Amino acid sequence: MEVKVLDFNGKDTGRKVQLSDSVFAIEPNNHAVYLDVKQYLANQRQGTHKAKERAEVAGSTRKIKKQKGTGTARAGSIKNPLFKGGGTIFGPRPRSYSFKLNKGLKRLARKSAFSIKAKEANIIVLEDFNFEAPNTKNFINVLKALGLENKKSLFVLGESNKNVYLSSRNLKASNVVTSSELSTYAILNTNNLVLLEGSLELIEENLSK
Repeated sequence: MEVKVLDFNGKDTGRKVQLSDSVFAIEPNNHAVYLDVKQYLANQRQGTHKAKERAEVAGSTRKIKKQKGTGTARAGSIKNPLFKGGGTIFGPRPRSYSFKLNKGLKRLARKSAFSIKAKEANIIVLEDFNFEAPNTKNFINVLKALGLENKKSLFVLGESNKNVYLSSRNLKASNVVTSSELSTYAILNTNNLVLLEGSLELIEENLSK
């Protein structure tokens, strides 16, 4: 599929680029997308939750009342989970939520995400640009020129660009990443995907393996 190339002022440069159909025009695999997004979100969890169980609660170990003749159930410890202040039964323990996915499935998920964005016409191809120094106002001007000032956007660079990244860092609705940092979640969790020309070849090369 062909997409016109815009400059950072939002004007048509008169050039077009050919996006690979094997990356941007496949039939999306929704289950692969689901698994990749699930893995990404699972990896964000710290898994440091912990509740004290019976053996870990502070308290006396003496038998709190005699075994028989009280008319109530027998009880051997104040740390019994049935009592207030006692331990938690099967409480949460520190654990890792991460799980493994094959590289082929993750590539399929990213290609599916790209294809979904392309089908929705939410991909913008922008010529490579740079700022002389970090300046949030300059980045906001780029967003306004592209009509993205009130939309969630993701800018994908071919290589790290400190000035562009720092210029966008204070803006909650806009993120700047390199092509190697892209994830299925990031692609789908945005209204518009802005691909700089320098990133296209790297994206297609990485996902065509």
